[in-house]
This record gives sequence, C-alpha cells and structure tokens, in this order.
Amino acid sequence: MTILVTGAAGFIGFHITKVLVEQGYSVIGLDNINDYYDVDLKLDRLNDLGFNKLEARTFDKVCRSEYHKALRFVRINLEDKASLDKVFLEEKPEVVCHLAAQAGVRYSLENPDAYVQSNVVGFVNLLECCRHFEVKHLVYASSSSVYGANEKIPFSTDDNVDHPYSLYAATKKSNELMAHTYSHLYGFATTGLRFFTVYGPWGRPDMAIYLFADAISKGKPIKVFNHGEMERDFTYIDDIVEGVNRILLSDVTNRKKYKLYNIGNNDSVKLMDFIKAIESNFGMVAQKEMLPMQPGDVPRTWADVSDLMRDYGYAPNTTVEEGVKKFVDWYKDYHQVNG
Repeated sequence: MTILVTGAAGFIGFHITKVLVEQGYSVIGLDNINDYYDVDLKLDRLNDLGFNKLEARTFDKVCRSEYHKALRFVRINLEDKASLDKVFLEEKPEVVCHLAAQAGVRYSLENPDAYVQSNVVGFVNLLECCRHFEVKHLVYASSSSVYGANEKIPFSTDDNVDHPYSLYAATKKSNELMAHTYSHLYGFATTGLRFFTVYGPWGRPDMAIYLFADAISKGKPIKVFNHGEMERDFTYIDDIVEGVNRILLSDVTNRKKYKLYNIGNNDSVKLMDFIKAIESNFGMVAQKEMLPMQPGDVPRTWADVSDLMRDYGYAPNTTVEEGVKKFVDWYKDYHQVNG
C-alpha cells in the first residue's frame, strides 16, 4: 500500500513517515519547506530520513531516500494544483495523511494570507485529488484551537466550536467542514484529528518547550504568559504517532465515512509544573518574565479522547517527566549543549 504524507519535513509528519517506512509501507512525502521556522531543522529531519538536502530543496523533484527504498519526497506547495495532481497521478496513493499546514496561532494575526493559501486553498486541492484519484481514506490534522471560547473541561468533539479565537483555528474548523462535505458527496472516508500540544524530539522551535529549553540553555529569561496560570494537554510525540498509525492503517470499509476525534494525553498539566520538569533536566532554575495572556490564546486545554480509546484502542502512556527528559536529551545533542 502506498501512503502519501503531507508535511513530511514537519515535526509530526517526519515521525509518522519514519514509522511507516520502518513498517514496510511505500511512502511519498510532500512539503514546501517554508521559512515559518528554521529551514535547516526541516532539512535535517529529511536528511535523517535519508534524503540529500540539496535535492530536497528543489521544487517538483522526486527524491529517493538512501535508507529506505520505498520512500520518496517531493517539494511542492499544496496551492500548486498542477504539481499536486501530478504526484497523485504518478504515485496513486490509497491513503493520505495530511499534516501540512501553516502553523501557529500568534503568527496568524500577522500573516493571515499564508493561512488562507495553505490551510484553505491547499486543503481543497488535496480533497479534489482524493476525490479524483480514488483515495480510500484521508486522515488530516485539525487542532485543539478550534475549541476557542469553549469553557467546558475536558474538551469533547460534541462541544460547540463556532467561536474560534484565531484565524488559524478558523481555518482548521473550515477543514473539518469541507472534509465532511467531500465524504458526504463523494463517498471516501475522512478522519479529522484535533491535536493537543504535541511535543518531543525534532519539535518545532516556536513551541513552548523548545523556546523554554533554548532560553534556559543560554541563560536567558523565559516568557511565561497569563502569569503562569495556564494548563495544557501536553502529548508526547510517540503517543501521537501510535494513535495516528492505528487510524491510518485501519479498515474503513464498514465505518461512517466522516469521523472526528481529539488526540491528546487525556490530561491537563499546569504550565509551571511543565517548566519545572524542563528546569530539572537542565539542572537550573529559569529566569521568568511573567506576561499577560496573548491574543488568540486560551488558559486551559484538556482532550477527552474516550472515543478514540474505544474505537482504536488508543492509550497514551508517556508521562510529562519521561517526555520532557527525552526532548531535553535530544535538544542537548542536536544543539551540542553541555550538561
């Protein structure tokens, strides 16, 4: 079976791709390698998968992994419908794992057009390809940010999500609606996954754990928003990958065509406790700059994942202490930090 993974140079996409090829699947990865964050980190992920960095930077070139015979990569923009059609025509994927998106809640306030092009136009193009090339199952990334003004804890997929707090969240809600329409009209299965604060090795530099680690390692103060009165459903990457993998490889013949799940750690952790775990692994106490809540942010997230547990046996089991240690160990190695 051939599986197409968009966002293969991204944090979650890289880990999903790695697991799938190790399991023996034929995988074609796509990414536009944009400069929203450090391009070198994205290229290093691709290099870890066996791709030549120079080749990977070239648009529309099919690159082949030196480590995995069944792994290919193409740099394209999802907004480029002709290039996307060509990939589907040549590769004929049966399953698509769509993880590419313009990420970041705060950046959506500064550059809204990037979100419309990537998250809306790009998603419609992908849906059209799934429709015309007879893809059996599209699994796509939504986000916990769609809950916006929701105050009910834990967050459930039955909750109202009509009040997003950011354009990023609004584009993710639009993805869910469009997927529902395409499943209804054209009969292929779609599964949306609302991710909750994923962290771990090879993570994004704009995420809290990376920003904290970077500041602490350099003796700089960390920015703590809402004066530390925040809670997050921090979810370790291995638990996410295990859950996504189960869904991707499942038989969708006799299930409802449209599905939507939360995917998280099924718990809410205080931000200050998360920071303490990072400090412990660096052996130092961070300087803290206490700041007010940022526009588009929410004070607490907590995923109700009971339906994902029921339907797929999903069972996140990585503690914050374990996950943070693995991230910090990777961070020190990747950035050659002593101690």
